[in-house]
Amino acid sequence: MNVEMLTTDFLDRAVDCYDDAIGVIAHDGTEYTYAEFGERVNRVSNALLDQGIGAGDRVALLSPNTHYFLETLYGANQIGAAFVPLNYLLAPADFEYILGDCEAEVVIADYEYAAGVEAIREDVSAETFVGYRTDEIEGDWIDYEEWLGAQSTAAPERPDIAEDSDASINYTSGTTGDPKGVVRTHRTEHWHALVLDQHMGIRDDDTYLWTLPMFHCNGWGHTYAITGTGGTHVCQRTFDPAGALERVREYDVTFMCGAPTVLDRLVTYCEDNPDTVTTGDRDVRIATAGSAPATATIRTVEDEIDWRIIHIYGLTETAPLITSSNSPRRLAQRGRDLKVKQGSEALCTDVRVVDSDGQDVPPDGETIGEIVVRGNQVMDRYLGKPEATEEAFSAKLPGYFHTGDLGTIDAEGMVAIQDRAKDIIISGGENVSSIAVEDVLYDHPDVAKAAVIPTPSEEWGEAVAALVVPKEGADVDGEGIREFAGERLARYKMPKRVEFVEDLPETATGKVQKYQLRQDYWEGEERLVGQS
Repeated sequence: MNVEMLTTDFLDRAVDCYDDAIGVIAHDGTEYTYAEFGERVNRVSNALLDQGIGAGDRVALLSPNTHYFLETLYGANQIGAAFVPLNYLLAPADFEYILGDCEAEVVIADYEYAAGVEAIREDVSAETFVGYRTDEIEGDWIDYEEWLGAQSTAAPERPDIAEDSDASINYTSGTTGDPKGVVRTHRTEHWHALVLDQHMGIRDDDTYLWTLPMFHCNGWGHTYAITGTGGTHVCQRTFDPAGALERVREYDVTFMCGAPTVLDRLVTYCEDNPDTVTTGDRDVRIATAGSAPATATIRTVEDEIDWRIIHIYGLTETAPLITSSNSPRRLAQRGRDLKVKQGSEALCTDVRVVDSDGQDVPPDGETIGEIVVRGNQVMDRYLGKPEATEEAFSAKLPGYFHTGDLGTIDAEGMVAIQDRAKDIIISGGENVSSIAVEDVLYDHPDVAKAAVIPTPSEEWGEAVAALVVPKEGADVDGEGIREFAGERLARYKMPKRVEFVEDLPETATGKVQKYQLRQDYWEGEERLVGQS
């Protein structure tokens, strides 16, 4: 039997099987059963239909982690519209670009961030602007709750939706150039949620705390997976350690996600407030993604806070999950240090590491190549960018998505990222992984944050430079940092210079924007890479 795979399947199952269970807890503590949540989703759908929105149209949402983010996602999808979540930390010019690029017909915005849209609303084609708590928004906005209150709770008549129809358009972080619209279909979202369920071990008694931005890859797919499995969503508008720990205790949270910077902030808070750090009655697991958290961070989170870390890897284009180190068998054999690796390929996913000719590198855990992937969770295309789409799927190995990440693979298929292709440092002809250097710096007791970048060098072509945010009250100097690194790294990998900064520029998902840091040092150079 061939049944279309739709994102609405997850909402339907939650309403059918868990109608009286608490499905969503809003930031202010308001609780909605899945039956009540389903009715609010229906109101959103009916309101959109009244605005003339239907299959193929785009509905943009600018919101932190809220109950109405989840409502809007499902409300758009069940009438065949594509959902476009916006990064709430962007500037008005970015909103203008994205709303124009996706040609959104409706924009829904949170009171705290609506000003960024208000500033450019005359320059975009959208005609309907809906605001949450409009009494706190300047401009002419339709009030969200009034908008819903005028509608029926009855389910709308759904159009015929094919699994290859657009379900969402997620924009890349924009770490280089304009963000690209990653088009994801109902099938890719559906498939990814099933894979996520498998590798995160999601259950119907899970209570999931939203510390990860919902807009990022649709919350790494947990908007679907938690709902369809019957778990409970606990919304926290934006992450702060005290608020997160309070919710963990109050709602007995069992699961959350966060970038390594989230882990670092939790560790720092717990170190500064040791008497206030308690959790609920149940075990807690926290998934982190991308660059591996420092070994010292993993050790502190698991040994002192007593939470289990799951390390996964992926990109906006891949939903994101394509690998995971969540392997009890291998952890028992190889120890916890395995968690600094991104892990082996996810279920029904083909991950390879290839050289410049598209050939597999030796599985020795040492030879570096580009990570490429093929799987049902990989994006359909970049919106309106056929050439970029073609390049992404055919640069070295046709039929595989090229991640742009450099890594190694060992005999057991365990992938370890070494660097972004654009971030690798080539000093005197030797490749230096900035991540490996950063991992050492994070072991220094006085380092709060660190970013390692290449800087121009007449002698070496590129010199390794470390930008360090010291911990509050720390008494440390650059030479001390270099000596610390020199005891743990090969000489050519040691930072040639160490500079102290107040903070590092980051995207909302916790990625350090190294291109911003590099620009300051390469200004005036003929190229942005060194030549020794």
